[in-house]
Amino acid sequence: MYKRILTAVALMTIGAACSLPSQAALQVGEEAPDFTLTSIEGNEHSLSDFRGQFVVLEWVNHECPFVRKFYDVGEMQRLQEEFTEQGVIWLSICSSREGEQGYMTKERAREVVAELGSRHTAYLYDEPGDVARLFGARVTPHMFVIDPDGVLIYQGAIDSIRSANPADIERAENFVVSALTEAKAGQPVSTPVTTAYGCTIKF
Repeated sequence: MYKRILTAVALMTIGAACSLPSQAALQVGEEAPDFTLTSIEGNEHSLSDFRGQFVVLEWVNHECPFVRKFYDVGEMQRLQEEFTEQGVIWLSICSSREGEQGYMTKERAREVVAELGSRHTAYLYDEPGDVARLFGARVTPHMFVIDPDGVLIYQGAIDSIRSANPADIERAENFVVSALTEAKAGQPVSTPVTTAYGCTIKF
């Protein structure tokens, strides 16, 4: 039911999606700033709670066709499950303001997360957009990878093909997967910064 309702929304919003040049608030190699946000279950989570583990930050808006590209076919859930089983912390963050595209009440968000079968560590609310601005997140999905020392090692797009077509997933390079795989093997991240693409965050 949820997917059918959003089909029309996706068609209306895809024209508003964009690819934005990197104007990062943070630089790769810098320590990521701490923050505390509340999850859809009502629990507080701070980035500093996860020091010693790799952390993925995924800015999300489930009405955005570029986000749905990965969720509708189960690809984002597969990545979440694969890496959280390896001990990676995966934080999905919604910065949409109430009344804007992507905003959901906690109750509705829990329903959608359950329906989609999301496998994140936590789904966090950033309704004022303060954390998005702190990190320079501007679109959904906008991805960040932080190493166990709390250092930002990747920021930008989720993959190399800027489209909302799920058929492009298989032939694209997934930059988040590459960053985690290289870093977990003790290697430098070969592509630490890319230009994020997707729907603008509705602050």
